[in-house]
Amino acid sequence: MNIDFESDKPIFVQIAEWLEDAILSNAFEEESQIPSITEISVMCKINPATALKGINMLVDKEIVYKKRGLGMFVKEGAVKKLMKERKNMFYESYIEALLDEAKKLNLNKEDIIEMIERGYSK
Repeated sequence: MNIDFESDKPIFVQIAEWLEDAILSNAFEEESQIPSITEISVMCKINPATALKGINMLVDKEIVYKKRGLGMFVKEGAVKKLMKERKNMFYESYIEALLDEAKKLNLNKEDIIEMIERGYSK
């Protein structure tokens, strides 16, 4: 995991997104343990409070949970929840912008589909 200390994105958000990506890629399966706050802070060379803040974002979203005395674990259903959230974000960030631009260019649905297919064939 590489932290971009020059990024406008806060470090704790980068930690949360890294863990989300790891969960989506099955690096951390549902009901498996994630690295501890200490492990993350040492690995990333950051303050443990920053690592905790990133993990707490995932606790608040009900992606991970604490087993007292054992550590933090990926909650059952986390992958499905993350996929739904990411699909919504993808739609809002990319599809809405694509459709707005398509309207300005008078592109119809078929034109857009053709362009997407052309992109997939590369």
